[in-house]
Amino acid sequence: MRYNRLGNSGLRVSALGLGTNSFGTRADKAESKRILDLALDRGINFIDTANIYSSTASETIIGAALSGRRSEFVLATKAGLSRGEGPNSRGSSRFHIQQELEGSLKRLKTDYVDLYQIHTFDPDTPLEETLRALEDFVRAGKVRYIGASNYAAWELMKALGISDRLDLNRYVSTQTSYSLADRTPERELVPLCLDQGVGIIPYFPLAGGILTGKYGIDGTAPEGSRALTNPNFTRFFGEHNLALGRSVAALAQQLDCTASVLSLAWLMQQPAVATTIVGATSAEQLESNMQSVAVELSADTLAELDQLSRPFRNGEPFALYRLT
Repeated sequence: MRYNRLGNSGLRVSALGLGTNSFGTRADKAESKRILDLALDRGINFIDTANIYSSTASETIIGAALSGRRSEFVLATKAGLSRGEGPNSRGSSRFHIQQELEGSLKRLKTDYVDLYQIHTFDPDTPLEETLRALEDFVRAGKVRYIGASNYAAWELMKALGISDRLDLNRYVSTQTSYSLADRTPERELVPLCLDQGVGIIPYFPLAGGILTGKYGIDGTAPEGSRALTNPNFTRFFGEHNLALGRSVAALAQQLDCTASVLSLAWLMQQPAVATTIVGATSAEQLESNMQSVAVELSADTLAELDQLSRPFRNGEPFALYRLT
């Protein structure tokens, strides 16, 4: 396994991280534990979850499965998206994130979180309030590092500026949708992160499965895929997305690897990317995707992938989670 610094921090994270939003839904408790055990045994130390994944079941499963192995991994969770209908059940106010952090710690059966991330920008809460609350969490020993997620470049830069002005801990990372099917972060976010020393943690690195080549020419989905368990996902099945998936799969076949491995390997070689979180519904799926860590793409292959995916630098992000 390769390990990278998370932004300018001293924390080193595995080049491939494990996303766990399927735990408790598409992966039951037993299979989730198999996936976690395999990840740790193969050197994956970055485990990413959130308070809303599978209605808190993801955190609960992780807490039970990793009992006694806490020191072996970097645990990241998030708060900020809606957890209910109450007036303070979402956002990044001190009230909400302190309440959610305590809940996450209990479910995860730990005294601290290595990386606590604000799940999305909250336009109704002053950034100073959020950042001072996060500073208090760090000083209390309940959080080691802080990160952002789904922030626009200007929002992230504003947060970094406030932290510098008030001498507060800075965001060391930001999560964003980033893949061959979504290169929009390259317009503003990537240059900002390179300049400011913020690590990028891509989510949806396989565009929800489109870059695996598993969807048919008409969007036909195989058994157990995200499109069947979440029919709303088919909104991403535009012909341009499916065509890209087929092109990547064809190139992967020439290189004697899977489309998933090729897509992940490309992302790992992009500037500012610290760890790429990939989900899994089975240990076998994770085992297959781990081959991407050992793949070094040639200049010619990188150029071809750049050409195939260049149109995806423009337009709207593949996915973006905001408060509405």
